[in-house]
Amino acid sequence: MMFRRHRISPPQPQSGRPGGAGVNGSADLAIEEGWVDVGDFRTRYLAAGEGPPLVLLHGHGESSGSWRWVLPALARRHRVYVPDSPGAGGTTKIPTKPAPPAFYVDFLAGFLDALALDRVALAGASHGGNTALRLALASPDRVTSLCLAGSSGLGREINPILIGLTLPGSAEVAAAWLSSPFGAPQWVSLLASLTFAQPLLAPPEWLAEQYVLAQTPGHLNGVVACLRGELDLTGQREVLLDELPRLPMPTLITWGTNDMVVPSRHGTAAADRLKNGRLVMIPGGGHLSHVERPELFVAALEQFFTDQGGAH
Repeated sequence: MMFRRHRISPPQPQSGRPGGAGVNGSADLAIEEGWVDVGDFRTRYLAAGEGPPLVLLHGHGESSGSWRWVLPALARRHRVYVPDSPGAGGTTKIPTKPAPPAFYVDFLAGFLDALALDRVALAGASHGGNTALRLALASPDRVTSLCLAGSSGLGREINPILIGLTLPGSAEVAAAWLSSPFGAPQWVSLLASLTFAQPLLAPPEWLAEQYVLAQTPGHLNGVVACLRGELDLTGQREVLLDELPRLPMPTLITWGTNDMVVPSRHGTAAADRLKNGRLVMIPGGGHLSHVERPELFVAALEQFFTDQGGAH
């Protein structure tokens, strides 16, 4: 395991951007960029802050950088870890075959083991929420509290465009084109239209990172492998609603009111099944509300932690 320390300034406010400016926990935040071996993967992670450990998990097609809009604020009270999952820009190996959800759960458990993190708070967005939820169900003693942000795995429905990216043959052709310098802008535009309530106001930093990721060798093939492991022609393969009453830890569900990837009713149905949970709707947020409305996401998560008396 190795890491280096550098400094990062949170994204600066821009006029007309609803929440896309980021949430400043400090004017200049020290970030550790580390690399760790997890099974066959060598993966990058970011770490910052002091306090109880909090692990943030990104979703399909994203990377650890997608959490930069909330990382400064969360690092005020936590030791925050943000890994790149297999297939993201900071891993040395890309899945080439359908990668089922259990594959990512094993990766997460291995990441925690590699950093000797016995008990953590977990927050996952989209596919990252699915992974966090599955680890919490499999190893509840390792998870002190749980946040699911627009999580998959809570209902069958999903935007049919994502199903289209799993089709044999056509998905490979699409990935080849969208990873080219000419096709990458189309991929970025598609992602923005899916994941933001106001795609024209998507943060430039996010758009630039997606453009780079799209042209990273194997990245879009990894996205296809992940989608094929989770979806079939009718939607999401596995729905975990009936498992939720088994969760012993406090659980927060957040959902953008304008989520176009997975409908907000999935969050409502999930919250109704939790013994110790709550649902916070993010007004004006899309699928990536922690990017689009970071101030509201942080407020919900910090209030959740405060209500737990700091025992997280």
